[in-house]
Amino acid sequence: MTRIKTTFGFRSTAAEVVAGIDMSGKRAVVTGGASGIGIPTAAALAGAGAQVTLAVRNVEAALPVAAGITAKAGGRPVLVEQLDLADQASVAAFVSRWRGPLHVLVNNAGVMALPQQRTAEGWEMQFATNHLGHFALANGLHRALAEAGGARIVSVSSSAHQLSPVIFDDIHFAFRPYEPILAYGQSKTANILFAVEATARWTADGITVNALTPGAILTNLQRYRGGMSTPPELRKTVEEGAATSVFVATSPLLNGIGGRYFVDCNEAEVVRQRTGDTTGVAPYALDADNAKRLWELSHALTRGARPEAPANY
Repeated sequence: MTRIKTTFGFRSTAAEVVAGIDMSGKRAVVTGGASGIGIPTAAALAGAGAQVTLAVRNVEAALPVAAGITAKAGGRPVLVEQLDLADQASVAAFVSRWRGPLHVLVNNAGVMALPQQRTAEGWEMQFATNHLGHFALANGLHRALAEAGGARIVSVSSSAHQLSPVIFDDIHFAFRPYEPILAYGQSKTANILFAVEATARWTADGITVNALTPGAILTNLQRYRGGMSTPPELRKTVEEGAATSVFVATSPLLNGIGGRYFVDCNEAEVVRQRTGDTTGVAPYALDADNAKRLWELSHALTRGARPEAPANY
């Protein structure tokens, strides 16, 4: 398997990556699209001609963001829909409102290093939001994605996946002492494993999924960490941070390709041990057996929370 390399890199922006690509007639959903890197991600897709929906918890706060993107995108309306990924009923409601094909789903929203919290189901909040919410959303939208033909799902992970594999025997920290950053790392590994297994299951439906790390960007995501410790020279702007998401969503180089992990708009190399180099991907995050096991577990959890889940779940 040849590793995908491009001329883009660390300082490339979302606008540069999408330049020359026509998304006219295509529909895209960006979760968390009204804050952080979600805004330039949505803006780049809208600017390329896509009809974009921002899927957000706070609709009122997102409306002026959508209006701003609309104005810059030549008047193409950017829509806003309510979605709380930690609430399976909210995910189900979003899915029930969707009509017609969906060409791009950007699983961008997330929480990081929260104090220990649990959902109504008793799930650890970071795993529930970052992985299980997006898992249920993608499964619920499967028919719309298949209808689009050649649809892509973008799974926004993080270099923090190197901090922890998915600990299948204690995902929700029922026995382990809770460590916020390890819980975050575990959820980000899950985002990559989702890309691996979803591609294996859905390529025949014309759906591919790739994962990525956006890099270190100072956003509201770090609020529970007291800010960012990454040296300034290793930080990105939000426009630079959105570049890899937009590359994965739009690049012709990825037609029919999925189950991979990208950094700085290039496919990452597998690293065998953690050395401080955050540009690689841990082998456990691409392991097919881990991916299948996580899918089956996620299926059981989310289907149990939503008895009305569709048959493709």
